Amino acid sequence: MKSKIINEIKLTLPSIPENEAVARGCVSQFVSRADPSVGELADIRCAVSEAVTNCVVHAYKNSVGLIYINARLFDDGRFTVLIADKGCGIPDVSLAMTPLYTTDSKGERSGMGFAIMQTFADKVRVRSKVGAGTRVFMEKRLLRRG
Repeated sequence: MKSKIINEIKLTLPSIPENEAVARGCVSQFVSRADPSVGELADIRCAVSEAVTNCVVHAYKNSVGLIYINARLFDDGRFTVLIADKGCGIPDVSLAMTPLYTTDSKGERSGMGFAIMQTFADKVRVRSKVGAGTRVFMEKRLLRRG
């Protein structure tokens, strides 16, 4: 049986650093209605924070663009979030997802963003096209209590 979407939000935010907290807060408030555990909520907040930070830092380089967020709750207990941009794109997604790999020549970034997302989400898929942007899809299965 195919699962059904029971709730959904869509956000569009400028890629400015302050909006990382806005995105994290909006998505965590949205998923909190599904009564996740404290650990599940912390995992989601961290994964969303990393994905949005990647948009702010890497997608648009030294300019401001838009970050698109689509979060969904399903009747089978799944939570999904898609975080997308229309920025510069990633030339080699596999390389970019390698822990400690970074394009930051200043040494300010650790290269752990995708690894953190993979740690805190059950599934992570990344699609990117140079010059057209990146889409990060994450899924977390929420444990049912009660």
